[in-house]
Amino acid sequence: MLLFRPHSIRPTKAYAFRSISLGCMLTGALWFAGPAVSNAQESIAPTSGQAQVERLAEGLKNPWAMAFLPGQAGILITERPGQLRLWRDGRLSAPLKGVPEVYAKSQGGLLDVAVDPDFSGTRKIYLAYAEQGERGRAGTAVGVGVLSEDATEIEDFRVIFRQEPKLSSGQHFGVRLVFDPHGHLFISLGDNNQRSSAQDLDKHSGKLIRIFPDGTVPDDNPFVGRSDARPEIWSYGHRNQQGAALNPWSGQIWTHEHGPRGGDEINIPRAGLNYGWPIATHGRNYSGLAIPEAKGANMEGMEAPHYVWAQSPAISGMAFYDAERHPQWRHSLFIGALKDRELIRLQLDGDAIIAEERLMGELDLRIRDVRVGPDGYVYALTDSNDGLLLRISPGRGAN
Repeated sequence: MLLFRPHSIRPTKAYAFRSISLGCMLTGALWFAGPAVSNAQESIAPTSGQAQVERLAEGLKNPWAMAFLPGQAGILITERPGQLRLWRDGRLSAPLKGVPEVYAKSQGGLLDVAVDPDFSGTRKIYLAYAEQGERGRAGTAVGVGVLSEDATEIEDFRVIFRQEPKLSSGQHFGVRLVFDPHGHLFISLGDNNQRSSAQDLDKHSGKLIRIFPDGTVPDDNPFVGRSDARPEIWSYGHRNQQGAALNPWSGQIWTHEHGPRGGDEINIPRAGLNYGWPIATHGRNYSGLAIPEAKGANMEGMEAPHYVWAQSPAISGMAFYDAERHPQWRHSLFIGALKDRELIRLQLDGDAIIAEERLMGELDLRIRDVRVGPDGYVYALTDSNDGLLLRISPGRGAN
């Protein structure tokens, strides 16, 4: 199989493989025995698929997210300990200057990165990270700065959003950044491992946030004007959202979140709606006991997930595929799996998920982020102290 290798991409290693089957059905009994789900699609038994993988970079320190600069100018990559790197022409840069100080403990650190939709005019870069607060607590913050002309520094960095109150002792920060076509910036947050806070409208934790890129709040946000609610909130009742992307066909934002022991889910969040956590969940505590607040898998007045895994793959990263390069992957949604150590491909028919394929199982890599590049290839980051940047295409015989 010949691989397209543009002059700006010089992979160091390429190899093909066939992923192993999970050997299990994910449509079995739910972890939590609650009421029947009326409008949630349970996961489809996955098939094993083929992929071709190229190793573009190695030696990254727990890379968390990537963003493509326009015009083949490279890929910005965050490392959770607090470094921002640029991969360009087959090489990784030294850490960029001007990155904010981060709370690099447990799950905290430098997390998502996004490029301004008008980067050619603004050179703005957005960073999401865990920020130290008072009394040993931390929360998610988002800021924006300008990438210097020589791409060695983030200049004039300023914070545009701070999660309040800060509740985390190191867990469940989220976070993904997504721009929509109407000039809004969505920020997916975790519940800081403070379960009940996801239901509290006076707290940002466990919410999907919608603001303008300068940090101001749109007048049509669902809770604007309420004294008991944070105006930045778009939807609530989320656990730990580490995937978010704009659906290119519908224009709607999709998110996904980790369940506890079982119950990873995909949602299509609508304004002002409650997505259940921790009252409605398909999961149990890691101890095996029931979530204390849980009342069932589906509750009246709360939105059931669009798609749910009864057994958690531990999902992270999300990218829709609409490129022409690989027609067999058109109308797909790619998601990384940390625990299952695979790349998940979901085949879509409209919003419906009609098939699930698992890729890259033989490599045994924790997939932290997945994106579709401007060249039509799928790119992934692996979560380890010797993290990799990978470029992925269908293998021989792939459907």
